[in-house]
Amino acid sequence: MAEAKVIDRTAIVRRAAFIALVGNLFLAVLKIVTGLTAGSLAVLGDGLDSSTDVAIAIMTLAVGFIINQPSDKEHPWGHHRAETLGTIVLAFIIMFAGFQLFESAVRQLRGGTVTKAPGLIALAVTAVSIAGKLVLALTQYRLGKKSGSAMILANAKNMTNDIIISLSVFVGLGAATLFKMPALDAITALLVSLWVMKSAVGIFREQNLELMDGNADDELYRSLFDAVHSVKGAGNPHRARIRKMASSWDIDLDIEVAGNLTVRQAHDIAERVEKAVREAIPYVYDIMVHVEPEGNGEHEEQYGLSAKDIAGGK
Repeated sequence: MAEAKVIDRTAIVRRAAFIALVGNLFLAVLKIVTGLTAGSLAVLGDGLDSSTDVAIAIMTLAVGFIINQPSDKEHPWGHHRAETLGTIVLAFIIMFAGFQLFESAVRQLRGGTVTKAPGLIALAVTAVSIAGKLVLALTQYRLGKKSGSAMILANAKNMTNDIIISLSVFVGLGAATLFKMPALDAITALLVSLWVMKSAVGIFREQNLELMDGNADDELYRSLFDAVHSVKGAGNPHRARIRKMASSWDIDLDIEVAGNLTVRQAHDIAERVEKAVREAIPYVYDIMVHVEPEGNGEHEEQYGLSAKDIAGGK
């Protein structure tokens, strides 16, 4: 059953990447050709931004194949972290695009360059781009939620950034032409660039927490401890560690059982704990339950959490 989930999830990741590839390739070619023929640098820049989305989609497709590879001697936990690394690369690409937009806007404001009003074709293509990016963003978000893929969800955020960039091109150039204020285009682009870079930093921080095996979600630990307490004979869950591997969870914890139980009886309790945890927390990749006799839960090691370490825990 667990293997089927992995296969289904990988198929969703690939589908999302293929949709993003085809959609962005069409928009990139359309905007670059229009920008060159209409002499609009704004539309051309928007097309080049879509070209980076094509590269992102190709990378996502590659990651979709990597994460489906079985574990091996060099990667005993499997290849799921390839998605995490891919998402970090995506964050840097988004940051680079935001910085380029910021730099262009500052240079235009300093130089006092007059923005050339685009023709109707350029504005129409930008409107098509906005509509196309909206469809792509909604599709990526839906498939990202369905698969639990941080990389697809990050790409959905990137698509949202692209919508705002295209809107700024459309509104900025339109307003500059209408109100005879060319600086409006650069000011809009400057604000958009800051928003894009903030989004990139947020994605990077989230993925960096995962690479450091961190987890800031207290509710996960509460669910873990509640699951242990629901099993008769299991007590004092401690030294609990939950780390994320792409969309799955890897869990280690210690529990206490009566000291007079046989190894078989203690093992059966540990198996019931594992089953209860899997029912309480979805997408668990692996669970390691260490059994100790009652009253032996004090350790000198300074890692892992117990209920008292969680806000509101006892």
